[in-house]
Formats: sequence, C-alpha cells, structure tokens
Amino acid sequence: MSIRPVKQISHAQPTMEGAGVRLDRAFGFGDPKLADPFLLLDDFRNDRPEDYQAGFPWHPHRGIETITYVLAGSVDHADSLGNTGSLGAGDVQWMTAGSGILHQEMPQGDKLGRMHGFQLWANLPSSEKMTTPRYQDVKAGEIPEVIDDDGTRVRVVVGEFWGKRGPVDGIAADPQYLDVWVPPGKRKVLPVDTYRSAFAYIFEGSGTFRDASRPFGVLVEKEVAGEELHLRDMSGDRTLVVFDTGDEVVVQAGERGIRFLLVSGKPIQEPVAWHGPIVMNTRQELMQAFNELNAGTFIRESAKF
Repeated sequence: MSIRPVKQISHAQPTMEGAGVRLDRAFGFGDPKLADPFLLLDDFRNDRPEDYQAGFPWHPHRGIETITYVLAGSVDHADSLGNTGSLGAGDVQWMTAGSGILHQEMPQGDKLGRMHGFQLWANLPSSEKMTTPRYQDVKAGEIPEVIDDDGTRVRVVVGEFWGKRGPVDGIAADPQYLDVWVPPGKRKVLPVDTYRSAFAYIFEGSGTFRDASRPFGVLVEKEVAGEELHLRDMSGDRTLVVFDTGDEVVVQAGERGIRFLLVSGKPIQEPVAWHGPIVMNTRQELMQAFNELNAGTFIRESAKF
C-alpha cells in the first residue's frame, strides 16, 4: 500500500454566481488538469437568504455532467423540456448535459434560513459530449451510510466503498464520491484507486492528511526553489487538498473531528475548450455551441428522464 502525497492545498475563494448567489469556489475556471476529470467544485453555503435566493436562473450546459449534493435547505430545479423537481437535505442530483440543456436552480433555505450544498462538474470525454441529456434525482434515504467501529461515517454518494455502492450510476468519469466524517482524534486510512485523480474538500472541523515523505501532520503545498513549503494551518473548513498518486489517503482528525468530501475519478486527458457552462474539446466546437445557442438550435434531442 502507498500513501498518496499531498500535491496541493488551497482555500476556497468567495465568488458570486447566477443572479447574485454568494458561494465559495474550491476550484474551477483554472487549470483543467488540476483534478481531471473534474472541472469545478462550488460550496454554496449561507444563512442569509438575500445571499442565495436570487438563484441560478435559466442557463445552458453542454459537454459536462453535474452532481449536486444538498446538506441543508432545498434546491428547486426545472429544465427546458418541462421537467421539474426539488432536492432536499441529503438529496443528490446527477445531470448529464451532453449535447445541450437549459435549466435553472433556485435555492431555498430551511426553517432557519440556512442553505448548504455542493455542485461538482465532471468533464465528458469527446466520444460522449454530444450524448442525449438526462438526469437522476436521488433521495437521501437511498444513499447508503457505512459506520466503522471507531465511529467513522461514510455516505457513499457515487461509486463503491467498504462494500456499499452509491445509487447514482452512469457517470462517464466513473467517480467515487464520499461524504466522510472522522471523529475527534481518530486516524483513518481510506483506500483510493491508484489510477484515479483524487481530492478532499474539508467543510467541517479540522485535521491533517499524511504526506508520504513527511512526518504525520505535515502538509506539503508546493516546492519553492527546491525547498518544500510546509503549511500546518490550512486543513480546516473550506480547504481543498489535491493528492498525488497512491492507493490510500491517511487522515488525522482534529479535536472537533473532520468532515470532508473525498472524490476520485478516471482522468480523461483530452484537450479542453471551456467558456462558462459549456465545455468542449476545441475552440471550433465551443464557437459552434454558442452560435447554436444564439440561433435557438442549441437543444438537439429530447432528453431521457
């Protein structure tokens, strides 16, 4: 077994999207190789309705899949083909934009006005970018949870882990998407397929991830002029940890425990031409998509739901 080294750590950055939704972006609209096949991860978390109620009105997508995971509040959604639905706390939606879809997502707070969720974008390979759009809503009760002897809890949203398989299926990136809670002071070893890109996003508590070449608890951000820069204080809320290759991740929970998303997927390793919500392989394909959007011919097929 080999521990995955920590390749990069960073804090999510405050961003405004949609019609004025304040959120934190863990990564996105940067280097598409960072977490290939994943392109973007947004943490939309707020307890002020004025910071999220404007939502994400009608907008297009092509060439990607999105995975929306709600923890508090709800998200009402609708698409250009007349499909509607609502995601509540613990629910998941997987949407394959494929050849093109228009949709809207409107967050609603819980009784205390709180709203929290994540949206992850997964790239589609060139062979599937123009596939038929489709989506799947999964209720919280359908998502299996595994509890280990030491109290570690893992919700298996997508993929297989500790003998349980998540209900969301058919995503081209074949991801493993886990919601992990490790109790205070506990050390946990979590298996990750060697040939997948992998990252963790911490959203509660604190802790450290072991680097293969360093004493436990030391996080290595990058190399500067041949010397390693060690950061010991960036492992808390809203921290992204990107891992290098290996087949296990080792985490040490802090005094409040640690909760994080652990996500991995098969790299696509193809050229990326990206503008806003449309991701293709070439600039010509990208321009064609926007020309079709302007001409009203963007929606090509009836989606399957």
